[in-house]
Amino acid sequence: MPSERPITYPRRKTRAIPVGDKWIGGDHPILVQSMITEETRNIEACVEQIIALHRAGCELVRVTTPTLDEARCLEEIRAKVIEKHGAVPLTADVHHQGAPIAIEAAKWVEEVRVNPGLFVFRKHTGQEEYTEEEHEAERAAIEESFVPVIEACKSRNISMRIGVNHGSLSERMLVTFGDTPDGMVESALEYARICEKHDYRNINISAKASRVPIMLAANRLLVNRMDAEGMDYPLHLGVTEAGDGDYARIKSTTGIATLLAEGIGDTIRVSLAEDPINEIPVCYDILQALGLRRTKTEFIACPSCGRTKFDLPSVFRQVKEATGHLSGLDIAVMGCIVNGPGEMADADYGYVGKAGGMITLYRKREPVRTVSQEQGVAALIELLKEDGVWIEPAESGSAEQHLLRVID
Repeated sequence: MPSERPITYPRRKTRAIPVGDKWIGGDHPILVQSMITEETRNIEACVEQIIALHRAGCELVRVTTPTLDEARCLEEIRAKVIEKHGAVPLTADVHHQGAPIAIEAAKWVEEVRVNPGLFVFRKHTGQEEYTEEEHEAERAAIEESFVPVIEACKSRNISMRIGVNHGSLSERMLVTFGDTPDGMVESALEYARICEKHDYRNINISAKASRVPIMLAANRLLVNRMDAEGMDYPLHLGVTEAGDGDYARIKSTTGIATLLAEGIGDTIRVSLAEDPINEIPVCYDILQALGLRRTKTEFIACPSCGRTKFDLPSVFRQVKEATGHLSGLDIAVMGCIVNGPGEMADADYGYVGKAGGMITLYRKREPVRTVSQEQGVAALIELLKEDGVWIEPAESGSAEQHLLRVID
């Protein structure tokens, strides 16, 4: 039977905040999210992209709302998504002059995202420093504009993301702290303190940068500062503007997975300059690699060497094709008997090459049977059936249905 292994990365304790029928933080699974790229006024295109993302496993979909007109489009977008597909948790992304836009958007979504660097219009002054009186005056201006948004979110019990970007800090933060993680963290905490002052705590915070070291430093500092102030808000992780292709995936994984391995993070987005549907598999692969969520079979395979007794890449591909739909199992394909049994000790089942064109199947550390290489995959399937863990591919349904069962 599949083994139950404890998560080895103690997760920072955070409060749970609602996003529709899902939650961010607490003991809930790390939430996967993305953002559509269609123009918000193109309602039909937005609806189709939201549905496609949700079917691919995205649990929270962000929609840009740069103006009041786009915020008003959210009513129809939401209604059409529900009509065609069912409810999908939505986030409204609010930027410049955000208060009226955020208040309107809060009527139709499960989360409003505000960017502290852009939320209140600030005329560029070019000044070299701010007095404490000037700091207080600007904080008061922020609070005056921000409180109506807080009240709008409170009225529907929806959540808010305070989303700080390294590239869009306010002039006051840049002058005071420089282009640093310190400015990112203080920018976020100013808004969090206003939320607390007005008894609103359904918030999560992000501190994103396009450079991984800055993103890591900002989030670590943010956790330390929140701990010092008694805050337990969940964190949204991402490396913004990561680019495309393999490097973007490596860059995103380096930032996101490093923090998750430290127990930091409650929801993630991989930002690719590609169709956003491509972001979802990367998110789930990051979570699976860390043992935080299981959405597919976990395969272990040696890189092959001169001791390998069969064409390992071909056999590995055959095993994956036959068993890749069995979420929750760990299956190892090892080239030889020398290191195979030891290296695959954590696997539920093993497929190990022997001399003379034979392979041995293992149940955990126990060798079960030896068969010819030609019979290997069929024999593995038969063993899985005997143990009651086999599901026919037709019974497992479409990839969409399978993933939705897993994430639910």
